[in-house]
Amino acid sequence: MSSNADYDDAPVDVLGIGFGPSNLALAIALQEQGLLGSAAGGGGRLRFMERQNQFGWHQGMLLDGARMQISFLKDLATMRSPSSPYTFLHYLQDRGRLVDFINGKTFFPSRIEFHDYLEWAAARFSRVVEYGSEVIGIEPVYTGDVVQEVDVVVQRADGIRRHRARNIVFAAGLQPWIPEGITLSDRIWHSSELLHRLREINVAGIRKALVIGAGQSAAEVTSHLHQVCPNAQVHSVFARFGYSVADDSPFANRIFDPEAVDVHFRAAPDIRQMLRRYHDGTNYSVVDLDLISDLFERSYQEKVVHDQRLHFHNLSRVTRCVQTPAGADVTVHDLVEGHVESMTCDLVVFATGYRPVDPRCFLGPLLEHCQLDAGGRVALARDYRVLTSPRIRSRIFVQGATEDSHGLSSGLLSNVAVRAGEIAESLAEALREQGEPLTAAAR
Repeated sequence: MSSNADYDDAPVDVLGIGFGPSNLALAIALQEQGLLGSAAGGGGRLRFMERQNQFGWHQGMLLDGARMQISFLKDLATMRSPSSPYTFLHYLQDRGRLVDFINGKTFFPSRIEFHDYLEWAAARFSRVVEYGSEVIGIEPVYTGDVVQEVDVVVQRADGIRRHRARNIVFAAGLQPWIPEGITLSDRIWHSSELLHRLREINVAGIRKALVIGAGQSAAEVTSHLHQVCPNAQVHSVFARFGYSVADDSPFANRIFDPEAVDVHFRAAPDIRQMLRRYHDGTNYSVVDLDLISDLFERSYQEKVVHDQRLHFHNLSRVTRCVQTPAGADVTVHDLVEGHVESMTCDLVVFATGYRPVDPRCFLGPLLEHCQLDAGGRVALARDYRVLTSPRIRSRIFVQGATEDSHGLSSGLLSNVAVRAGEIAESLAEALREQGEPLTAAAR
């Protein structure tokens, strides 16, 4: 066991890995259950480790005019507790914009405004969050042959530190995904970097830009580059015939209802796969109709005036993308006709989505005590708790990497408030079973 000198603070009852919307919603639920004492403090019972140096949620895609694709009522608290002081409506009242928002007659705030709401809520928990702290491992702490606590190993600018905890909640979010063989560079980006990268270059000097992807992010990046790079030919490449419309109709949206999690969790594996196939169109590789129509209209009007800057390569795939001194050499393969087109681009953006961070990467020796499902993932109970052997008394929860067991809404904002409440209730039960709070003397 490591020496006490490795530890920065007293042990905690709950340690959260990551502090994005999921664990922020959990902090709110725990505070409202009385498990934190006060929003600003908490008596050492709760701590979060966040890799970023400050709160941020998809900041590289906070594009002007981009709106949320879910109702503001699916915020951090409303679906669990409409009277919570952490709802979006309370935020609007605090900011002095409630009446103006109502007069706007929309359920869908801008992405910039919703991010401001998240920052507003996160600021109220700053004393229980350690920013600039990247979790690199979790180690069991044995009492005899039983794991009563765990040590969370954290990399910070000033070195490696340890935090002892009874229970952990894993919510490390998503990581950008790019096709195999692609190397990101100063001219080949993932869409998550878009705004950060554009600030570093002369957009007026961009002559040719290429975007890969068929989903909402790809369409938004294509639209944004077409607007902010006035001299650029903007090419969009996707394997579909055209952008597919997101199905946000009332019946289809029921797949994101809290009750849908129970249905998905109880369903047999083949039924889960069927539900995924049926309802992929609500979230994956789909685009809002208004944005599709806008892009089509722009392209059409450019044809009318014989000044084409917006180009769509459908039924196509990028088979080569390599950085060069002049930018990036790209090969586009027509999947139907077999034609191959080579072009040199000033910048290339892969809007190819994200993958959830796998909790198995952090569990280390604990993994041998965790049950795995048929796909080799950690097996979860309905309350998002990792199923472990009786030798593990600590509870480990997972937020986000749970789509296979809990359905489409598990990694999305739609169910974040309800999910946080369920985990908070399970944590309250765990703390009752575990007895008195940990103290420094317990080490």
